[in-house]
Amino acid sequence: MIEVLKLREDAGKLHSLISRKKFECDLNGILELDVKRRSSIAEAEKARAGQKATNKDMSQLPKGSTEFLAKVAEMKELAQKVKELETVAKKANDDFKAAFMTIPNIPHESVPDGRGEEDNQTISTWGEIEHKYPNALAHYDLPWFDRMIDFPRGVKVAGAGFPFYLGDMSKLVRALINFFLEEAEENGYQEVHSPIVVNAASATATGQLPDKEGQMYLDENEDIYLIPTAEVPVTNFFRDEILEAWQLPVKRCAYTPCFRREAGSWGKDVRGLNRLHQFDKVELVKWTHPKDSFEELEKLRIDAEGLLQKLGLPYRVLLICSGDIGFPHSKQYDLEVWAAGQKRWLEVSSCSNFTDFQARRANIRFRGESGKPEPVHTLNGSALAIPRVLAAILENNLQEDGTVLVPQCLKKWFPKETIGEKS
Repeated sequence: MIEVLKLREDAGKLHSLISRKKFECDLNGILELDVKRRSSIAEAEKARAGQKATNKDMSQLPKGSTEFLAKVAEMKELAQKVKELETVAKKANDDFKAAFMTIPNIPHESVPDGRGEEDNQTISTWGEIEHKYPNALAHYDLPWFDRMIDFPRGVKVAGAGFPFYLGDMSKLVRALINFFLEEAEENGYQEVHSPIVVNAASATATGQLPDKEGQMYLDENEDIYLIPTAEVPVTNFFRDEILEAWQLPVKRCAYTPCFRREAGSWGKDVRGLNRLHQFDKVELVKWTHPKDSFEELEKLRIDAEGLLQKLGLPYRVLLICSGDIGFPHSKQYDLEVWAAGQKRWLEVSSCSNFTDFQARRANIRFRGESGKPEPVHTLNGSALAIPRVLAAILENNLQEDGTVLVPQCLKKWFPKETIGEKS
């Protein structure tokens, strides 16, 4: 949520900044709703003041007198008028809030202009991708893949996109989760174990609503959503609270299963582990001082990159352009790992700064030197999403005998040298 004063003071400039993104919103219409809202609230407050004054006058009159009875009749009329005006004011306020929440965050000045993903900028790469993987196969073409990751039985039990991981593959997933969490802790993030469902207020605070209703699973009986990422519950940990400046930055990490409907996904992008409806992920979340947030974003990205380097997986870092950046984002990096069998890049992390957008929606503030509370800046990043990292390991580390070499950094939790079956 942007600051409402920015809308009132210079809607033209705000429109110019927002127009860099792919999202549309009627700022003039929202301004009109703001005027109507403030006017109707003022009318209701004026009527309440008149009602209070009449009530005071009535208290000074002898009960049962002609003047007293006249005031009683006047009070009844005023009470009805106040009720009607309050109803109008509430509707006007609700209409404005609903419209105001559709305004996306402003992209940072360092975000490049562009229309879509084809305009994202590669700012760095790590590792070799050419002539290094003579045995590589797409992970879903490995002869033993279906015996270790069972999609058909997942379809039977839950539906498409909900696979079973079996035996050593299940242990390898757990090893990756433990590795990501312990690395995060070494980098100063406190681990939390969070709920995997959130209410609408939480999803609205982080910007999933009203932007991504179609991507989330909703339990209509309880009015709760399965989380698409741990960002949602963890960011809301401090909702409606005030932190002290000395506490910042606060750094948390969380492992959760994540749930996304991925409506409309099809083709090669959904084969095997490329795109699932349920997947495991470790998330990093920061609450920072506004003056430090973009420096903290770079540190967050480095934390995520370090995991891929220790896994020995080549990757590239994309600076996401204005036409591809998300609704609540101010600046966003994507980390894409090289999958040698598919000969393509797979996104495994997004590292983002939301500035004060989520904090205003969630009412998360800090008390600075002035003593006046102001919004924090929130950041998060995947460190990392399991399925595509696993896909890259299976493809890039495939040996001539048909087994896959397990990265050394996972040996603490997965002591075997290889996974899979010899051909």
